[in-house]
Amino acid sequence: MKASNYNSTFFIIVLFLTQNACTDLFDLEKRPKDEISSADYWQTANDIKLYTNQFYPSAFPVSGSDRYENIFSEETPSDDMVFVDADPRLRGSRSVPANGGFEEYSNIRSVNVLLENYENVEDNFDDYKQYIGEAHFFRAKFYFNLVKEFGAVPLIDQPLDTESEALYKARTPRNEVVDFIIADLDSAIVLLPPGPQEGGTRLNQQIAQLLKSRVALYEGTWEKYHQNDPFGVRDPNPEKYLEQAVEASESIIDSGIYSISSSNNPQWDYFNLFGRVDYSNNSEVLLWKKYNIEQELGHARQFQMGTGQSGGSGLTKSLVESYLCTDGRPISLSAGAKNPLYLGDGSLESVVSNRDPRLTQTVFTPGFPIQISGVDTLMRFERPVVEVAAHTKNTTGYQINKMLNFDPIHHASQTTSAVGFTGWVIMRYAEVLLNYAEAKAELGTLTQNDLDNSINLLRQRVDMPDLNINVGYTDPNWNFPQLSPIINEIRRERRVELVAEGFRWDDIARWAAADELIIGQRLLGAKFNDVDYPDLDAQDFRLTNGYFDELKNQLPNGYEFDPNRDYLSPISTEELTLNSELEQNPGW
Repeated sequence: MKASNYNSTFFIIVLFLTQNACTDLFDLEKRPKDEISSADYWQTANDIKLYTNQFYPSAFPVSGSDRYENIFSEETPSDDMVFVDADPRLRGSRSVPANGGFEEYSNIRSVNVLLENYENVEDNFDDYKQYIGEAHFFRAKFYFNLVKEFGAVPLIDQPLDTESEALYKARTPRNEVVDFIIADLDSAIVLLPPGPQEGGTRLNQQIAQLLKSRVALYEGTWEKYHQNDPFGVRDPNPEKYLEQAVEASESIIDSGIYSISSSNNPQWDYFNLFGRVDYSNNSEVLLWKKYNIEQELGHARQFQMGTGQSGGSGLTKSLVESYLCTDGRPISLSAGAKNPLYLGDGSLESVVSNRDPRLTQTVFTPGFPIQISGVDTLMRFERPVVEVAAHTKNTTGYQINKMLNFDPIHHASQTTSAVGFTGWVIMRYAEVLLNYAEAKAELGTLTQNDLDNSINLLRQRVDMPDLNINVGYTDPNWNFPQLSPIINEIRRERRVELVAEGFRWDDIARWAAADELIIGQRLLGAKFNDVDYPDLDAQDFRLTNGYFDELKNQLPNGYEFDPNRDYLSPISTEELTLNSELEQNPGW
């Protein structure tokens, strides 16, 4: 790694909080330019707090861009969303970069500086132990980002200078790095207070437990499903991590602090969870980002959605077809036989009829409220904008409405690109329940009671039938027919519940699922039809078998993802040159 990543100075936030101690954490996006020596700085508990504040934007980068490919950038490498430009990872077109890639080590070094110096503070440890817990959390998060991107990486737990030999150490085995991450999170769990902090904008014990469950589930399934490929680890022990995922999730569930947000309105409750201005009293949201126009902190998400644009993106046919019918069964019940409740894909209305209500609360349909033009004027969605310029068009005929806010009281957030002020959900309780159910299913210990206390709480919000441990049907379109029906259904539930929240690529990677979901696939959209598009000509669009196929010319053979290479990213030539102990990732 570059020695420049371990600068001998460190940055602090000198003006992050106002005089009100409850000012929200995400009210500042930039680090200050001030450089202060550690000898002068470590004086009070407030110094520790100010120092840890700098890590929030880095650990939880949230785009406020006016382009969907930035707002939904984490969805780009997935089978849920199609952008006008094919993702390089999925198409197998990446090459070894000349430099960069290990930028997280700058953040890790800054955390290490704090953990080496905090004992110099004269205040009582109880006054600032929360922030030391945050430091352990952030270091874990930064290392987890590295592991997901590169696999095994050098493990460094102290601040180094340009002369330190440890700058040139070899990779630490992947599972040892993960064990270090989990140990950091265990420290954070002990030191952080329980329950919402500063209105849910600051870390707490349950957030650390949720990240632990995420890390452990990721590693457990990675070790299980990558055992026989180039990305497996020596002496894999997936059960160890899956048990840790269960324990961490169960701790949050047993605390009783969080619950699924519901107002007993299944046709709107899922939609209404997203796009709110304030989540400080929401029972489901563990961590969120607050915006404040008065402090010039805004975003463009509502501008994109509220003006009917689609930002060069669209949801896929594969995703839409994964939603169950209202009887709790899939659209296909056997080869060639459709569920009688499914009305086909001849129009948007027929696609969403008799389906899981989360579908209409994720995909725009004709008549759906889209923007308030005035107190008494309501604009409604007519059809996807498939015919406009590439950077604003909808690519698939399935246009996302999740995270829209059309309430007139928030009118400004729909009319000007830079003044959106709806909050952004970063971590929520639904993931806890999904992690818990999946880990137990992978261990083979899942019971009906477990489902009732996890997956079925999500289904009850939208008035869908409960998932039975025996499932009760065979879906001919299960993505993973070699796995048990219950694992297929839990994976379906995860996809539907968490769509567009940045989880799908991580799931594909840890399940080693590119063979089933990516390679050779054409990510199609809706069927072009005369009902939704009476004014358009099919010849003006890229179609395959009548379905939108935006990437048809870019990917004539479908995605050419290399399963022996593309699950991890290449290490740059510069890093390999600077550190001869580093080895390149498989296939590069």
